[in-house]
Amino acid sequence: MFTGIVEELGEVLGLETLAGDAARLTLRGPTVCSDAGHGDSIAVNGVCLTVVEVTDGAFTADVMKETLDRSALGALATGSPVNLERAVTMATRLGGHLVQGHIDGVGVVRSRRAAEHWELVEISLPVGLSRYVVEKGSIAVDGVSLTVAALGVSSFTVSLIPTTLAATTLGRRAPGDQVNLEVDVLAKHVERLMQAGTDTQDREVADDG
Repeated sequence: MFTGIVEELGEVLGLETLAGDAARLTLRGPTVCSDAGHGDSIAVNGVCLTVVEVTDGAFTADVMKETLDRSALGALATGSPVNLERAVTMATRLGGHLVQGHIDGVGVVRSRRAAEHWELVEISLPVGLSRYVVEKGSIAVDGVSLTVAALGVSSFTVSLIPTTLAATTLGRRAPGDQVNLEVDVLAKHVERLMQAGTDTQDREVADDG
């Protein structure tokens, strides 16, 4: 579990293709590596990965085909910047929102518009995700916890403050770039509970009939 507050802007040092369309990433991140060990979880652009090895301020992680297919990690190359965040502890401040590190879909940056003290960025929403996104609600973009400023039919807009622009990959994203999206897990749980309630009512009606 994560909070969507990026701790460090890391860098891809190596990308090795493994058998079965999997890959092994080597990433530089002295801050997140300071207390990391084998088996720990680190979010890379919002994707929860398991640490395989830590050496000299860098760590390696295996990425399975399922993750490559469902996220934008497959577009990374040597030198690519990445958002890094360690898993939360019971003493961690919840500065963002609850983020699982399980990507729901890949969006595309549609436009950027600079304002006086921030930037407005419009991002496309994959089919099926818009029902989980609400204005003023939370969404994770490349692992960054953001508040939805405006919601369209097939896109949403976020406001990026100078700190976010400077300290995360979102300051570098251009129109056409892909980003990982994770919607608020609470919205998915509410939907599931409501569906379960409807199914129960339908069965009760059928039994009464």
